[in-house]
Amino acid sequence: MKIYTKITLSTLLISSVAFTSCSNDDDTPKGVEQATIYERLGGTTMVADPDNEGQMIEQGRLSFRKVVNSTVGLIVADIQADAPGNLQVHFAPLLAETGTTQATNIAKLSDNLTDFFSFNTGGTNPVNTYSGLDMASAHNPAVNPRMGTKASDADYTKFVGYVGAAANANGVASDTELYTDIVAVLESLRAPIVQN
Repeated sequence: MKIYTKITLSTLLISSVAFTSCSNDDDTPKGVEQATIYERLGGTTMVADPDNEGQMIEQGRLSFRKVVNSTVGLIVADIQADAPGNLQVHFAPLLAETGTTQATNIAKLSDNLTDFFSFNTGGTNPVNTYSGLDMASAHNPAVNPRMGTKASDADYTKFVGYVGAAANANGVASDTELYTDIVAVLESLRAPIVQN
């Protein structure tokens, strides 16, 4: 399994910060570094983990986990709708793998996405380390048999829309700089993910 290095992932953070620093509505004073997305989602402040009684979790990671779980829920609903253009072809191998352990594989997908987003947006706790495949390999069925087919621009646009809807449902309004920054990170990943 290829390790997605922190140097490569830092490029996403730098592009996100550069994108927002050019904004006319940026209230960050010149010379003051803007907080990372992870920090703006609660950062390393420890809070009770609502899914694991008696355990604590960083607020930034919890925020991402909520958005990721909501996104996965929207994707599963899309697949179950069996409508034209749904995302089933991409996730079919993952969903077909398991039978009784399907929920475990969905949980693994959620954990991997939470790790990925946490790591790419400023999370520094070792629990936030992403050690999955690089984006091009992860989304290429020839390299990753858990991916059903290559993604098109329309598929990725739909995914970005689901992340946006999930962010809205979890308190990140579409008209905020934070939302724009999250979308900028997603858009920076379009080229390696879209291969069709």
